[in-house]
Amino acid sequence: MDIVGRGFIAKHSLEYFGARHPETTLIAAGVSGVHVTDAEAFGREAELVYGVLHRCRAEGRTAVLLSTASAGMYGAADSSGTEDGPVFPLTPYGRHKLALESVCATSGARWLVLRLAHIVGCGQQQHQLLPSLTHQLLAGRITVHRGASRDLLGVGDMLALFDALLTGRVHNQVVNIATGRPEPVTHIIDELERRLGTNAKRDFVDMPAKHAIVSTAKLRSLVPGLDRFGFGSRYLSALLDQHSVELTSMAR
Repeated sequence: MDIVGRGFIAKHSLEYFGARHPETTLIAAGVSGVHVTDAEAFGREAELVYGVLHRCRAEGRTAVLLSTASAGMYGAADSSGTEDGPVFPLTPYGRHKLALESVCATSGARWLVLRLAHIVGCGQQQHQLLPSLTHQLLAGRITVHRGASRDLLGVGDMLALFDALLTGRVHNQVVNIATGRPEPVTHIIDELERRLGTNAKRDFVDMPAKHAIVSTAKLRSLVPGLDRFGFGSRYLSALLDQHSVELTSMAR
């Protein structure tokens, strides 16, 4: 696989795929924070994606774009949470990603768009959800948006699902890669505190809650045996247990 980028997902993808799927180019670079509003950063990512699409079209390759299944994409009250349903992004990041999806679909290249949940794994950037929550908890004080929830997915599971789509020759489609089970942020914090041995003061902020229920029906139809991933009530606990060593290292 040709992997564009050197960040969190790019590194895990290189380790996972190696030389497999040589006809595929994964765009794992660009804006990584859902709260980014920087027009210049969006512009740089757009130019990067355009260049990859031109190259993939010329060489007959599949271009894979990492998009978002966050509340910024699916949080509107009239959003169905499905890949083919109405989408009214609520944030500049969500609107940017939706625009890039449209460019892929009309580029003339073979393409695949993955709308990702909040991916969790070793080596994440500090601004991403789990490291951010962990560092706040270790500092003894954490800001909590009342009513917020997040769909967390392990990077290993994300790559296994991606692999299954490529093996099944799925292309020219948008696919949600998520558990479909958003967890209240307060529950995530409870689970982190239990593992870290902390009891931080919680500063609750009242904001309009943006709930994103992400449909996994299409993913289930494309990846037989999805139940083996265990996306149920115990998934969060198992996911955090997998990263207990990294969490413990942060506590030192």
